[in-house]
Amino acid sequence: MLAVAMKPVTRLVERWMPSAMVFAVVLTGVVMLMALVMTDSGPVDVLNAWGNGLTGLLAFITQMCLALLFGHALAHTRPVQKALAKVSAIPTNAVQAYAWVTLLTCLVSWAQWSLGLIVGAILAKGVATSCRDRGIRVHFPLLVAAAYTGFIPYHMGYSGAAPLTSATPGSFIEEFLGAPVSVVETVFSWWNLMGLAIMIPALVIGMVMCRPKNPGEIIEIPDTTSGSVDAAPTVQLPSNPAEWIESKRYISTGLGLLLGAFVVGHFMRLGFVLTFDIVNWSMLTLILLMVASPAELSRLVKNAASVTSEVLLQYPLYAGILGIVTTTGLIQVLSDAFIRVSDVQSLPFIAFLAAGLVNIFVPSGGGQFAIQGPIFIEAGNALGTDPALIIMAIGYGDTWTNMIQPFFALPILAIAGLGVRAILKYTMVSLVISGIVFSFVLFMASYLS
Repeated sequence: MLAVAMKPVTRLVERWMPSAMVFAVVLTGVVMLMALVMTDSGPVDVLNAWGNGLTGLLAFITQMCLALLFGHALAHTRPVQKALAKVSAIPTNAVQAYAWVTLLTCLVSWAQWSLGLIVGAILAKGVATSCRDRGIRVHFPLLVAAAYTGFIPYHMGYSGAAPLTSATPGSFIEEFLGAPVSVVETVFSWWNLMGLAIMIPALVIGMVMCRPKNPGEIIEIPDTTSGSVDAAPTVQLPSNPAEWIESKRYISTGLGLLLGAFVVGHFMRLGFVLTFDIVNWSMLTLILLMVASPAELSRLVKNAASVTSEVLLQYPLYAGILGIVTTTGLIQVLSDAFIRVSDVQSLPFIAFLAAGLVNIFVPSGGGQFAIQGPIFIEAGNALGTDPALIIMAIGYGDTWTNMIQPFFALPILAIAGLGVRAILKYTMVSLVISGIVFSFVLFMASYLS
């Protein structure tokens, strides 16, 4: 019923929403105009602030690209592919299929957001194929929507851009925080964990309730589609010494053991201290231990490289926007505006709503946090609001409206071979469910913390 009610919104989004790159350019112009009107900066000052800011997030851009790269590569290693083939055969009826894809993708996305995106797409395709081959009729577009719905908990996990950036010493946000904010205070806080415990079952139930009641509405995966992806290439015998060396597993395994020893040593020295780099090196360790050779590693990385193109192109623009906001004094103007309409308890919820709106135009947790994080943290500092709540509120807003911003759905849709129109009416349901849960968590935490 809810999916039907949201059809007008679905058509509006499909017809009028341009690409994320266009939004980034438009937002740059809007922020430039705001700086000219709302501060004492002149055109040359704003232009210089933007140009100097373009390189301000280079370390952060690299970290985000590596997260995407390693997540994609890890999902396509042969051990992970074999595991996904096995779990795809677990559901024995349609209800279990929708619930299983949602649940498993939620858990993987919580652990690592980029891995969750790819695993969700592969799982939806695998479950649909397995059910088809066993004579179980399942609605393939709903399975794909369930996979994208499973992406919602990613910013409740430790690989989310907002909590992980805030926990990383020397990050761009540390000067506004004064010191890093540990993931123990954000991701592993009692209120976030409780929200996660509510969110996942609610999403699973929501996707199951969306299943077609009329058998004639069910669209199965085409008979020509295989559930397997990226089958291992035919192994060719080395034709020269260089190829012989590249085919030896002990080289990649040795590097994996060395890097793994460093990661373990980090936790032994510092305790449970997570940073962007440690999360990325942990993923690379797993990849190195799973691949059969350096040649296979090169193939996986080459195939994954294309997923970083949007980050490399758009993030410098977000960095330029951050440069304008911080250099011209616009950050103080905007934070003062939020202070006037907020108090210590309501600011996190306002940050959540604002983040949800901005995410439609800046569909990137990292880019969005670079723009909004400093503004709301400054306002929070003035009001005395717990910065952990502000950090997670911005993260919640980002993941919330991803359900109507198809930027992150593109890899899933490409693997599934579907268009965004096929899933939006179901992800609208996810939008409503997650919005209610996120709002409840923020109000409860604000008044009880």
